[in-house]
Amino acid sequence: MDAIERDWITLDVSDAVGTLTLSAPDQLNAIHKPMMDQLIRRLEDLHEDERVRAVIVTGSGRGFCAGAHVGEMAALEDKGSGIYKLLHDGWNRAVRLIRSMPKPVVSAVNGIAAGGGVGLALSADMVLAARSARFIQVFGPKLGVIPDVGNTWFLPQAMGRAKAMQLMLTGETLGAAQAENRGLIARCVEDNDLPREAFTLAHDLSRGPIEAFVEIRKAVDKGLTSNLEQALDHERDTNARLCAGPDFAEGTSAFVDKRKPDFTRSPIQDDRTER
Repeated sequence: MDAIERDWITLDVSDAVGTLTLSAPDQLNAIHKPMMDQLIRRLEDLHEDERVRAVIVTGSGRGFCAGAHVGEMAALEDKGSGIYKLLHDGWNRAVRLIRSMPKPVVSAVNGIAAGGGVGLALSADMVLAARSARFIQVFGPKLGVIPDVGNTWFLPQAMGRAKAMQLMLTGETLGAAQAENRGLIARCVEDNDLPREAFTLAHDLSRGPIEAFVEIRKAVDKGLTSNLEQALDHERDTNARLCAGPDFAEGTSAFVDKRKPDFTRSPIQDDRTER
């Protein structure tokens, strides 16, 4: 096992799974600019790291991520341009790096996820949460702004407009079991089981056809903003390309031979358009 400490962010790589941990427990992992800069560098590194075939994002201590560091925002001299830069160069960049990760990403929400921390968690392909975890939209009721970090897209897509508006306008706390029932997360697990469950899931995904998993992500996201005809065309074009690749050849060969396929020999392709 290989652990690397970089002040605010840690990365542990084990059995092709990279676990990225927000490591500021004394501030519930609220993210200020130095921490965000390190997070972005880590995510960029994970895009390129050939050892890693699946990623876990989690937090240390009692919180997953309490959003942006409010003290830092309050101290901004020009708040309008300052917040624009924090979002454009920081939070939005992090979300885009997660959503374009050329391997599956699992969020393991170990405690409070508030504000931008919710968007960060929901950026992953699958979200597991400890039973004691909580999700809170603080933007409107507490700060007088709209939800950002993708929350206005993630929540309505997952829960529907009515329930998303309820959370955003009231700022009510949503427990992990409720979040699972409303379709916001994949699964709620017991607190002590979260690290093991997240690792098992990520490790299982790391053994699979990584390129196909990434294309499933893209197809689902595209399907949320397209019609059936466009979805059918996208499926056709994507599978025509995937079926010419090594994973499909391995999968069909294994099926015929009645054995378990080995997808781990296929290289990971990083097709980011934004660097």
